[in-house]
Amino acid sequence: MRLIRFGASGAEKPGIVLADGKIKDCSSHVSDYDHAFFSGGGIDKLRLLAAKPDSLPDAPRGVRIGPPVARPRNVFAIGLNYSDHAKETGATIPSEPILFMKATSAICGPQDSILIPRGSEKTDWEVELGVIIGRDARYLASPAAARDVVAGFCVANDVSERAFQIERGGQWSKGKSCDHFLPLGPWLVTADEVPDPQKLGLALDVNGTRRQTGNTSTMIFDVWFVVHYLSQFLTLEAGDVVITGTPPGVGMGCKPPEYLKTGDIVTLSIDGLGSQRSVCEKA
Repeated sequence: MRLIRFGASGAEKPGIVLADGKIKDCSSHVSDYDHAFFSGGGIDKLRLLAAKPDSLPDAPRGVRIGPPVARPRNVFAIGLNYSDHAKETGATIPSEPILFMKATSAICGPQDSILIPRGSEKTDWEVELGVIIGRDARYLASPAAARDVVAGFCVANDVSERAFQIERGGQWSKGKSCDHFLPLGPWLVTADEVPDPQKLGLALDVNGTRRQTGNTSTMIFDVWFVVHYLSQFLTLEAGDVVITGTPPGVGMGCKPPEYLKTGDIVTLSIDGLGSQRSVCEKA
């Protein structure tokens, strides 16, 4: 299934996307795609609704698409998780996943504007595979066990302000957490419809020029390892988002570096998970 949320920011309704692209409104049966939904077996209940789509009303035409999950309790991010991206930044290949956090307030919809922060001259792009946690999990026994706690996958853009990230105290989160620095969606594809998350192509363009081309097969630490690894340090909660690193081609790695400016158009996609389009605006 493809789970989607639509409507004005802060007032989104839950829905599903049919094979023909039509959005069906599930709000009379499901309150939202949040911790309660995922931890309460919501996906299984939603399958029953999806089996009878004619019983569900259509979403309005042209409606805004929001992030596919309601604001999660946590957003976990893995840095330098593609060997070729680590190389372009001059970093050493990590021996363990590098973990940082993004503020949940950074989340926005897949067509919302990227807001360039006040004083920013180094706002960068990063296409990433997003993983949605399907139930609370701690101390998973193995990477294989992680398969049972993943609800699905989505497209993510880990927008980053490099000066804030690197030059303002060496603390990543402040360069990763500005408003609208995590467009998610357009939808969540349930895990059963992604046969192998390590065989997905990723792409990102800026103003129609290809900047990033990659494949999840080149991750240093795969999805299941990352989820298992995180569970050894903290509780993963249903509805949490894990973004898993970016392939090469970020603006910081260009020679000379190139960064986003007002009016730029960023489009990105992942095989089978849909695409995003964001216009850059001043915050």
